[in-house]
Amino acid sequence: MKKNSFLEGAMIATIGIVICKIIGLFYVIPFYAIIGTQGGALYSYAYSIYAIFLSLSNSGIPVAMSKIISEYNALGYHNTKERAFKIGTMLISGLGIFFFLVLIIFAPILAKTILGSATGGNTVEGVTLVIRIVATALLIVPIESTTQGYLQGQKFITPSSMANVIEQLVRVTIIIVGSFTALKVFHLSLETAVGIAVFAATFGCLVAYFYLLRKIKKNRSKLRREDSPCLAEKRITNKDILKKIILYALPFVVIDVMNSAYGIVDTMTVVSTMSDLGYSTKIAETSIGVIATWATKLNMIIASIVLGISTSLIPNIASANVKKDYQDLDRKVNQSLQALITTTLPMALGLSFLSTPVWVIFYGFDTLSINIFSFYIFQAITYSFYTVLIDIMQTLNNSKISLGTLIGSFIAKALLNTPMMILFTKVGLEAYYAPIFTTLLTQTVSILFLLYKLKQKYHIHYFNTFKTGLKSILCVGIMVVSLAIIRLFIPVETTSRMIAIAITIFYTIIGAIIYILCAFKSNLVYEVFGEKIVNGILRRIPFIKKLKHS
Repeated sequence: MKKNSFLEGAMIATIGIVICKIIGLFYVIPFYAIIGTQGGALYSYAYSIYAIFLSLSNSGIPVAMSKIISEYNALGYHNTKERAFKIGTMLISGLGIFFFLVLIIFAPILAKTILGSATGGNTVEGVTLVIRIVATALLIVPIESTTQGYLQGQKFITPSSMANVIEQLVRVTIIIVGSFTALKVFHLSLETAVGIAVFAATFGCLVAYFYLLRKIKKNRSKLRREDSPCLAEKRITNKDILKKIILYALPFVVIDVMNSAYGIVDTMTVVSTMSDLGYSTKIAETSIGVIATWATKLNMIIASIVLGISTSLIPNIASANVKKDYQDLDRKVNQSLQALITTTLPMALGLSFLSTPVWVIFYGFDTLSINIFSFYIFQAITYSFYTVLIDIMQTLNNSKISLGTLIGSFIAKALLNTPMMILFTKVGLEAYYAPIFTTLLTQTVSILFLLYKLKQKYHIHYFNTFKTGLKSILCVGIMVVSLAIIRLFIPVETTSRMIAIAITIFYTIIGAIIYILCAFKSNLVYEVFGEKIVNGILRRIPFIKKLKHS
């Protein structure tokens, strides 16, 4: 187990998260074929409730742990670092147990609330059962997340990324094999099959947690777990550490809630406003379904890059800040922005270009949904920069700026959503594009404000990032024009899932090759990721070895 540099850690974390997201996307196809619509609804009932309680018990503390561990580690306070880990683990364990008991006790009431007066489908007893089963994950997921934060804070990114992949592989295997065996082999009830599927979250996380414990045990000396406290550390009480964890965690909890609030605005305004504007209920509900749920799942492919960068960025930024190394801070901020530019731009434009076959693969052919998705995917770009800059500000202890930006952008989104839909209709554009445009607008303004504040407070310079952006746009432009020419001979429009898969693979490979060649020829790859990392990758890929650094 070795420490990872910022970019190396970001790449490892991103690859791990992307693998997890891809697995998470594709397992849905066989799983829903096994359990059907009713089983899918039962599964979603359990997970929607679980997700809320997981956020309440888990949001904030693992990220805060990564930041605190990084700060103490940079100062050489290794004994205090271990105390912080123990206190954080106890705190999050208590929250997990509390919310586990809440779900166990109130599962019947939640089940009745979910189903209401609906009959003929899932029963209150069935929903109660799966909620109680998935509640067991609250006993282990928060602890495992905090352990990841402990390792990430010391710049050991690889074990955390491996743990995520292991957890996802185990979970998906149990979901598919367990549900198939229960229903098709032993002919058990649908509730039993879905119960096994939701329990997969608990078991997968348990396997990942044991993997992390084994890594920690084997590397005790590297983690310096046995160090005695120095004089300065003795002045730091457990109460001080607990207070610090809570103060660091709360803003991240608010950030998580405020990011979710964007979707609530769309949910509360899109259908009612579109109905008032004369759209049918079917079109209005299809629009909000794409915007709030289905397109969001596909956007997570790009958002995975943000999660990977943030995983590595937070401990590195915290370390540079506590050392007051502002030159390193400037470098890390610009590296993160450049990495986002060179990855999110080609991915977003590529997915927009392939919106028809990609949508057909996952959801089937629907012209309205595809049109919305082809524009919605650009939200992933602004979301990426917006999220990373908020994380940077928060890690630098600028809670007023980060939370103020979040609240301000949310208020702007809430105020503009309906007027924008009315305006779009009056100028001859479809109203369902307006909520997406509003999000793009409010997040872009927030991004510019945050960049300005970073420059003002920390003298961050963006000249090299600006040059990187121009090169990236040039490379992406060449990629898109090339693909557009190929489309004249090989159309991307199709209603067949098998043909859609073939088209997507073909264009993805061609597009990636064109973009990578341009990135190498323009030295973009070397400028962003550095020769050491790039050459290390090239040595492992024989057919790229011939590309030279010109």
